[in-house]
Amino acid sequence: MKRLHRPSWIPIDPYVLLLLGTVGLAALLPARGTGADLASGASTGAIAFLFFLYGARLSTREALDGLKHWRLHATVLACTFLVFPALGLATGGLVPVLLTDPLYQGLLFLTLVPSTIQSSIAFTSIARGNVPAAICAGSFSSLAGIVLTPLLAAALLGGSGGGFSGGSVARIVLQLLVPFVAGQLLRRWIGGFVARHRKVLGLVDRGSILLVVYTAFSEGMVEGVWHRVSPARLGGLLAVEAVLLAVMLLLTWYGAKALRFGREDRIAIQFAGSKKSLAAGLPMASVLFGAQASLAVLPLMLFHQMQLMVCAVIAKRRSHDPVEDTSDAVEAVGEGEEAEGVTVPERVVRSRTGAGTGRRSG
Repeated sequence: MKRLHRPSWIPIDPYVLLLLGTVGLAALLPARGTGADLASGASTGAIAFLFFLYGARLSTREALDGLKHWRLHATVLACTFLVFPALGLATGGLVPVLLTDPLYQGLLFLTLVPSTIQSSIAFTSIARGNVPAAICAGSFSSLAGIVLTPLLAAALLGGSGGGFSGGSVARIVLQLLVPFVAGQLLRRWIGGFVARHRKVLGLVDRGSILLVVYTAFSEGMVEGVWHRVSPARLGGLLAVEAVLLAVMLLLTWYGAKALRFGREDRIAIQFAGSKKSLAAGLPMASVLFGAQASLAVLPLMLFHQMQLMVCAVIAKRRSHDPVEDTSDAVEAVGEGEEAEGVTVPERVVRSRTGAGTGRRSG
């Protein structure tokens, strides 16, 4: 299957177009009755398989090597699971003037989702930042998110009609954490197969997410949740998300500078600490929100495209910055995986130690 390419001056993710097409299909032909039951069962299996593949792909050795640069990873985790949720809670003051309560719940859920992996790596590489740090930071965030996202959702959304309970957390454990751990345990035997067939399995990833989106939006259409959203409310949501993204991009860049990270590390922190994973968030929302998942994932889908467009521009501008001299030996790694609309460049410069540039100021 040929890859989809687009001009570099059009930073529109083709996969988002597929997602929008899936939403349109669900609006025109929502799954009902037996079809809805089949779609729900297939979606549940697809989510479990998706996280099984995540576990099989994650290199435990690489993650442990990344602990050498613990200050950077702690900074990214703090941005992802502390600063982001704090800003999300602050947007509650915009209800009901600018946001409806369901849209606010979706926006708050967006702030609880882990960071991306592949797109963070791609943008960090384009901007000539610390690629190994971006790899480890994204992996740590995704791993932590399997546990932290449902727990934070239960704590922050549990009393607001989101339907969160101990049963919701148990479903997360069974559908997400157990398959992920199984993938990690079996990685020794299947890791090579997964690596060799990453392109085909990448299509499985994307197909699984499309199925999750179709099921969620079909349930939303049957329940009539879309009657609660007006164009004015959508415009308000986009404005709030634009401000949220701008604040996080500024905080991650200048905050990392205040913490005396070098330029390459600041680039990794900015791209890994300001972004949210559509691939991880959609399955979690499907498990946690049920019939309300369509509204819950709408803010995440919009934010995903917005972050890709903005970060593409920033990465291109950063690529022209003067680069600090470094004595670290480098080596080229092979082509990265394709996910979340961004392809990792075929040859990525990475440090042999994986420790990055450390505390050098830039």
